[in-house]
Amino acid sequence: MTRLVTGDELEEDTFETSIRPDSIDEYIGQAELKENLNIFMKAAKMRGEALDHVLLYGPPGLGKTTMAYIIANEMGTNIKTTSGPAIEKSGDLAAVLSTLEPGDVLFIDEIHRIPRFIEEILYSAMEDFKLDIIVGSDSSSRNITIDLPPFTLVGATTRAGDLTGPLRDRFGIVSRLNFYTEDELKDIVLRTSRVLKSPITEEAAYELAKRSRGTPRIANRLFKRVRDFALVMGDGNIDLDITKTALDRLKVDAFGLDATDYNLLNSIIEKFNGGPVGIDALASSIGEEASTIEDVYEPYLLQNGFLKRTSRGRMVTEKAYKYLNKGKQDSLF
Repeated sequence: MTRLVTGDELEEDTFETSIRPDSIDEYIGQAELKENLNIFMKAAKMRGEALDHVLLYGPPGLGKTTMAYIIANEMGTNIKTTSGPAIEKSGDLAAVLSTLEPGDVLFIDEIHRIPRFIEEILYSAMEDFKLDIIVGSDSSSRNITIDLPPFTLVGATTRAGDLTGPLRDRFGIVSRLNFYTEDELKDIVLRTSRVLKSPITEEAAYELAKRSRGTPRIANRLFKRVRDFALVMGDGNIDLDITKTALDRLKVDAFGLDATDYNLLNSIIEKFNGGPVGIDALASSIGEEASTIEDVYEPYLLQNGFLKRTSRGRMVTEKAYKYLNKGKQDSLF
C-alpha cells in the first residue's frame, strides 16, 4: 500500500506538474533561498554567463525539482532532467551532456547516487566544460575530449552527507530547503485550489496545512484526496468539516502523523524500551528500508521533537510518550 503522506514523488502525481509555479515570485516559502538565487540569476544574466552550479538539499517534497525548473525559466533556457541511478556508465552522462545548449540547466535528482567513476568524469564537465571519456577497451582504448557549452548543473539530494567533498566543492551555490510553516503551506493549498478550480475555505486550507508535515508535496497530495471527498460527499466546495472528515478517514492525525509514524514510535517504545536503537534494527522491526526511515520519516519526527538521535541510536522523547499516551519505565533512563 502506498503511503499517502510520503514525501517521495509518485508516478500518479502528474497533477503536480500542472500546479508547479513558473517564476520565483510565484514560489511560496524558502524566502532566503529565493532572495539569494534571484540576485545570483540577475547577476549571471547581466554578465551574459550561465548561472553557477547549484546544489539543493533537504528532505523530499520541499520543492527542489520545482526550483530547478524555475531557475531554467528565469534564465530563459531549457532544462534537461535525469537522476543519479539512471546514469550507470560514461555513455549515459555523455548522451545527456552532448544535447545541452549554451546556458541550459541540467537537473540531476538524487545526485548522491551517481557512481563514483561517473562523478570523476563530471568534475571536468563542471569546471572546464569538457567531457573526458575513454572509449574502447584494453589496447584499443583511447581518450576522447568533448567540448561542452557553458551550462548550469542543478543537483538535488536528500542526503547531502553522502556527497563526496570534491563533488560538493564544485557547486558554487549550496542551499538547504527547510520545512515550511503552516501559513506558507496554507498559501500553497489556496494557490493549488485556484489553479485546479476547487474552492476551499481558509479554515480548511489551514487545517490541511497543519497535517502536511511541513511539506508542500504532501499538502498537495492531501488536497487532492480531500477534493475527492468534497465532490462525492458534498457539492465540491471544501470546508473545514469535510476536510477534517477526509483527513480522519485517511488516518492523518492533527499533527500530520500517520500509521507509519505511530508504528515507528511505538516500535521503539515497546520493542526497544524507548531506545536507543540502531537504524538497521529499527528498520527490520517495522519492515522499512533504513534509508527510507532516514530520508522520509525521521526528519519530521526529529524537527518536531518526537525523536532524537544519539551516538548509540534513536530514542523517543518525553513529548512522544505524552503524545502517544504511553508510560515509560524510569529505571531504563
